[in-house]
Amino acid sequence: MAMLPGCDRQPPVADLQSEQPKRVEITGYDDDAMEPFISRDGRYLLFNNLNEPTTNTDIHFAERKDDYTWFYRGKVNGVNTPALEGCPTMDRAGRMFFVSPRNYEQTLCTIYTGVFKDGNVTDVQMVESISRKQPGMVNFDVDVSPDGKTLVFVDSRFSPTRGPKSADLVMASWDGTQFVRLAESARLLGQVNKKSALQYAPTIPANTLTLYFTRFDAHSRFKGPQIYRATRQSVDAVFGNIVHLQGLGEYVEGTAFSTNESLLYFHRKDGKRFNLYAIPI
Repeated sequence: MAMLPGCDRQPPVADLQSEQPKRVEITGYDDDAMEPFISRDGRYLLFNNLNEPTTNTDIHFAERKDDYTWFYRGKVNGVNTPALEGCPTMDRAGRMFFVSPRNYEQTLCTIYTGVFKDGNVTDVQMVESISRKQPGMVNFDVDVSPDGKTLVFVDSRFSPTRGPKSADLVMASWDGTQFVRLAESARLLGQVNKKSALQYAPTIPANTLTLYFTRFDAHSRFKGPQIYRATRQSVDAVFGNIVHLQGLGEYVEGTAFSTNESLLYFHRKDGKRFNLYAIPI
């Protein structure tokens, strides 16, 4: 989730976009919109409002008119509390994952799961199996592959007053009963997790051979974080060929795919307001 402002250093090679991002309209909603996710059947857009400490951040949903127009339907039932809830994602079976620090002090867990159907979520429970259970270590941002077998999330050493001191992406796999961190995760994501930067907001497609993510680096000419893409040749290969997606904006993060993975959704800061955008990929 967009838990920090910042900027980002470009890699040696940048990706030139042939089309400009198009603003996503949420009819009936007039507030900040961040962390988009499109349900696997294409019917719903899920997102959260502004996640500043002074705001009660909740997960909302809208129903599809077309790729760039959605009708606001309200807050998602069954997930929101006075704490922050954000970064929704789900698999094809409707198993939803999201982030909330609602019980962090007692459990040291921040990633939750539940069953989504038509704007309602039931059977909400913690995903304890991936937590390192270390004070100060926070998992923020999460994405699940469409088949529900791969989870990508963030390990962050977090300061309550200053935000993330570090943030690296981690992969886990479903063993039939729970998600388990991959022993090879550090190797697979070694080129993605740049030590001098923060990596977060992962998005992984059905074949798990491409990874979109956001990177924050304080030594950059950009006014805000930027979006990158990494690829690999097989599921046991290292993610490499890291490319910066140029032309999306000065402050962009939080990607998600359309149902057929032909569009990339993200949020962008326009002045003081966060809005959703999409661009063909």
